Amino acid sequence: MQVGLLWFDNDPQRSIAAKAVEAARRYREKFGAAPNTCYVNQAALSGAELIVPLQVPENAALRLRPAPNILPHHFWIGIEEG
Repeated sequence: MQVGLLWFDNDPQRSIAAKAVEAARRYREKFGAAPNTCYVNQAALSGAELIVPLQVPENAALRLRPAPNILPHHFWIGIEEG
């Protein structure tokens, strides 16, 4: 992923999926397209990927992927080709 949006959310009351959906909403608002990939700190996902459904566009999904170079509470979100 070459271009993306870096999102920060440290609200302890919300789940990682809810935070990612909010980041996806902002990405779509800013860039006009729905993202398909979001990198998060590997500790947030316990090392496993997570698929989060998005409401817009219909049947879209956001893949959360663990990455060691992403700081806690940060989301690197965008469109990954391939």
